[in-house]
Amino acid sequence: MDIVEYKCPNCTADLKFQPSSQRLSCDYCGGSFTIEEIKKIFAKTESSLNNEQKDKAQTDKSDESEQPQSDDFSENTKLYHCSSCGAEIMATTQQTALFCYYCHNPVILSGKMTGKFRPKKVIGFKVSRDEAIKTFKKWCFKRFVPKDFKTDQQLEKITGLYVPFWLSDGKVKFDFSANGYKVRRWTSGSYDYTETKEFLVKRNGKLVAEGVPADGSKRIEDSLMEAIEPFDYSEMQDFSMSYLSGFFAEKYDMDDIMMLPNIKNRLSRACKKIIMNTVKDYSSVKIANESYDVSDVKMDYAMLPVWFMSYKYKEKVYEFVMNGQTGKIAGTPPLDKGKLRLYSWTIMAACSLLTAFSGCLLLGGIF
Repeated sequence: MDIVEYKCPNCTADLKFQPSSQRLSCDYCGGSFTIEEIKKIFAKTESSLNNEQKDKAQTDKSDESEQPQSDDFSENTKLYHCSSCGAEIMATTQQTALFCYYCHNPVILSGKMTGKFRPKKVIGFKVSRDEAIKTFKKWCFKRFVPKDFKTDQQLEKITGLYVPFWLSDGKVKFDFSANGYKVRRWTSGSYDYTETKEFLVKRNGKLVAEGVPADGSKRIEDSLMEAIEPFDYSEMQDFSMSYLSGFFAEKYDMDDIMMLPNIKNRLSRACKKIIMNTVKDYSSVKIANESYDVSDVKMDYAMLPVWFMSYKYKEKVYEFVMNGQTGKIAGTPPLDKGKLRLYSWTIMAACSLLTAFSGCLLLGGIF
């Protein structure tokens, strides 16, 4: 089986996708190419999904997992397996994954990817590696983190990662009722008055949602991925292997069927958030009844860009993520309690000295 790599048409060196220019560039000769130009040059490696479907139609109806895939995705991606944490990492044939970006242990090549893991859509990186590192340093500058948390050795482990997301459309039929309270307080003479008015709040109808995201990886915390939303879908493109050049990709371990409960939960929560935004005029709201019936869910598989870094401190793993398109960050840094205690003692000592000095000045003024 021949392997086709994305090489520079000028000098045959490796091409890498550059977030700042949204082009593929060659570090050796300085060549620069658009995604469309590379698609034309390497047309044979950019097999369309339509051709893939035609090939499938000509095969028998045996188990899809046993069918050979001949598109560019299966031909030009490698799958690595981490024996420590079980992570499965996708990379292009040009790359060699030296460590697992979750636990930092070495990983081993375990085989090829099948065509079913090829996404339909992709958003390319816009935040460069240097920008991600600069933002990370600024983010943790005022935090009481361990000394080696910001070292160059640790920052080298920040990884450009395409995370598998299921983007869902659906309908939510909702029935919501609550009691809304408006409280007014005033004083007249020597008396304080409180007036409380109670209102019945009802909302019912149908909401249509589009592009609600949910990551298809068990290992990445959903709360982290939700914290760096939203992504700008206007920059979504048809998937091309060119976008993966120079980056890694996470293999989804939750398919569309497994993701359905999570998607329904997200759609329900999104609906509730919209409803609650319509009842902000009350001092307080007590929900009496709420129901959300989710139907007609349709999912598309896409790769979205994330800068990812993990750090192990005192047997606990901390994760840092950044939206590779917008630069929005999330994570919980490790806390160096020794630094925190030293800082607290310094503040206390400074306050004590200031109090003593003020007392001396006061006594000096009296006498």
